Amino acid sequence: MPPAKKARAIGLNHVALEVGDIDEALAFYGRLFDFKLRGRSKTSAFIDLGDQFLALQKGRTQAADDGRHFGLVVDDKDAVRRALAEAGVDPLPGRFLDFLDPWGNRIEIVGYDNVQFSKAPNELHGMGLSHLSKKKSAIEELVEKGMAPS
Repeated sequence: MPPAKKARAIGLNHVALEVGDIDEALAFYGRLFDFKLRGRSKTSAFIDLGDQFLALQKGRTQAADDGRHFGLVVDDKDAVRRALAEAGVDPLPGRFLDFLDPWGNRIEIVGYDNVQFSKAPNELHGMGLSHLSKKKSAIEELVEKGMAPS
């Protein structure tokens, strides 16, 4: 009997971060990013990322992340660097723009222009980001996978 067909992972719907306090987390992330709040309760908040979202959940108790992190794609990496400085948050050492939030969640900031990750044109339009484009190296990676015209 042939093996059963496996489901194929095709993307992320959301990432959930545990934080100490929802109001404090919204204030912290609001100093760094322009975002739309999808919804909230006493123990959680949901920040829209176009067709995806970031969930903030009250209850972080573990130590700060070391290597574990997630990459947050942004339209302007330098604007995040400036916002971190204005908020008094030091980026972590290394070649990437990583930082720890006040609860120890490690976040890597990634520029949209430099990664294969792509939003559909209608999503970019809906987010007011139709002007974004990709660097040549990111386009070449997409072409190699058959995900962009050559």
